[in-house]
Amino acid sequence: MQGSGERESGPGLQEEKRGHLIPNGHRASAGGLNGSLPPAADDKEKGGYPPELGGYPELGGYPDSVGYPDPGVYPPERVVPAYQERETWTRQMDFIMSCVGFAVGLGNVWRFPYLCYKNGGGVFLIPYLLIVLVGGIPIFFLEIALGQFMKAGSINVWNIAPLFKGLGYASMVIVFFCNTYYIMVLAWGFYYFIKSFNSVLPWSTCDNEWNTPSCIEFFRHPNCENGSLANATAAPNLTCLQLAEGHSPIVEFWENKVLGISEGLDHPGRMNWEMLLCLVAVWILVYFCVWKGVKSTGKIVYFTATFPYVVLVILFIRGVTLPGAYDGIMYYIKPDWSKLGEAQVWIDAGTQIFFSYAIGLGALTALGSYNRFNNDCYRDAFMLALINSGTSFFAGFVVFSILGFMAAEQGVHISQVAESGPGLAFIAYPKAVSLMPVAPVWAALFFFMLLLLGLDSQFVGVEGFVTGMLDLYPGRSYHRYKREIAVAICCFLCFIIDLSMITQGGMYVFQLFDYYSASGMTLLWQAFWECIVVSWVYGADRFMDDVARMIGYRPFPWMKWCWSFITPCVCMGIFLFHLVNYKPLTYNNVYVYPWWGEVIGWCLALSSMLCIPVSVLYKLFRAKGSFKQRWAHLTTPVWGPHHMEYMAPDAHSRAPALPPCNADHNKVIIFESVM
Repeated sequence: MQGSGERESGPGLQEEKRGHLIPNGHRASAGGLNGSLPPAADDKEKGGYPPELGGYPELGGYPDSVGYPDPGVYPPERVVPAYQERETWTRQMDFIMSCVGFAVGLGNVWRFPYLCYKNGGGVFLIPYLLIVLVGGIPIFFLEIALGQFMKAGSINVWNIAPLFKGLGYASMVIVFFCNTYYIMVLAWGFYYFIKSFNSVLPWSTCDNEWNTPSCIEFFRHPNCENGSLANATAAPNLTCLQLAEGHSPIVEFWENKVLGISEGLDHPGRMNWEMLLCLVAVWILVYFCVWKGVKSTGKIVYFTATFPYVVLVILFIRGVTLPGAYDGIMYYIKPDWSKLGEAQVWIDAGTQIFFSYAIGLGALTALGSYNRFNNDCYRDAFMLALINSGTSFFAGFVVFSILGFMAAEQGVHISQVAESGPGLAFIAYPKAVSLMPVAPVWAALFFFMLLLLGLDSQFVGVEGFVTGMLDLYPGRSYHRYKREIAVAICCFLCFIIDLSMITQGGMYVFQLFDYYSASGMTLLWQAFWECIVVSWVYGADRFMDDVARMIGYRPFPWMKWCWSFITPCVCMGIFLFHLVNYKPLTYNNVYVYPWWGEVIGWCLALSSMLCIPVSVLYKLFRAKGSFKQRWAHLTTPVWGPHHMEYMAPDAHSRAPALPPCNADHNKVIIFESVM
């Protein structure tokens, strides 16, 4: 504990400074320093608020007229936040389910299986698991532990090193962009889910208003398996060449009906009113999942996080019984050892981990902040990592068993039907289910699973953003419905931006957000600085002590080594590889974005990445004193009220003597302490 200092302020002001808040006119007693804090229950018995906030009405109750028997004697000083006590999860399982719902999302189902197939099958698991150990789990644990220790969202959590609070603003920008465009996947999934309730799936036939003359329902013909028979007749009035140039009804449904896609980014076109209704519906659903906070969110995720596993198991059982499923699964896991020598395989593994573990978005920090202070977050981090990676691997068997069936039905190689991203969810899989018996049932099941996988990721992302915003204004603007209003404003702002994505040029806007705003580069940049700040500015050993204070034992030193050396090197290495091998954005490898489109994309990326260096320079410039003094002041942690309570036994023996009492009630005496 460092020495004490005092600061004067004018009448009626309150000061919150490195540790505790002391209203004007009240002197701090030794109780606030040596840890003799009255139990919280006492406050509830006396009206719910301590005298510092105007409570204890039976005693007079207000800061400028405290009705204690002896006006010169004050009760033991309490460490009081300027806001209500932070709510916590009703049960710890609520936290586990929320993390599973957020981190296990669409990327586990539509991206990992394809990357595994593309990068050598089972061999891909070697770089994947290595980077999980040196990058994924350490940062995943770091973010949860930071939130739990600081009891704050993605911005205020960096009070642990205030100079680098720009990390919090950067994560808020990233998660805002992510919330904005990710909801479009849910809107598309909801639209497909509704269309699945037809006796004949609308994307399985060519007799719809959106189909073109080149639409062909059946592509397979034995006469066309030999490439030399290009002019042979394959079907009535169609040659094999015409068959090869035909369009699938599912592609036309996706591009002509769902997207109504235009010529390019500079041709926005009209709005799709059906998609607008779907977008409104999913935003309303997200709002009512989030508006009451973690008490309600923690209950909803029990369904949204677990039911997709039920659907995955059902689809797996159905998939492995289909003809061609074995070939599909073998293509998924068959090892190609030569791939280990390719740098791209390792880069894909690292990028996928940062995507699927939801690192750098600040939402994990927000979820961890609602934990009890002594929750074993170290154990939770390993358990959640196992669930996340295990889900990705299992989903590959589901996806490739069905893709193997589709390849067998069409008489083509598995590589011609293997897709990732929206191509898998809205083209490859719908095409596969259209070939199954009772197709509408399997289509509805799949898109319902897709909807739930995306929904819990979406509303936890919104929860993380709103938590960070509300933490900025803890008690200065108290309003009964402050949270509900904040969630409504967040959803409305995102919805306004989403309107640009339901036009005919909306897919181009969606890809801009997906490729730049929450890309691998922005997340890697964020993760790199998180490790540097915690391990080198605050101190890795110091944070390990804090974690031990929370969970009751010290984590394995491997975590400290990763935060200090290994993980930053991995993050920066992959970041530089992305930068050196940067390729301009294209759509379907055909349409190349105009230069001004790329400028917009880089603005989206830099809007989060520049938050960190700009905020550091701004704070250093505004501070006073030499550089060493500025650095020392700006890297001194700002502790919250709960720290004084939990650190009380440790601080008791080291509390400095109080300065002499001063009769001047216009002085606020603030004791700065660093644990």
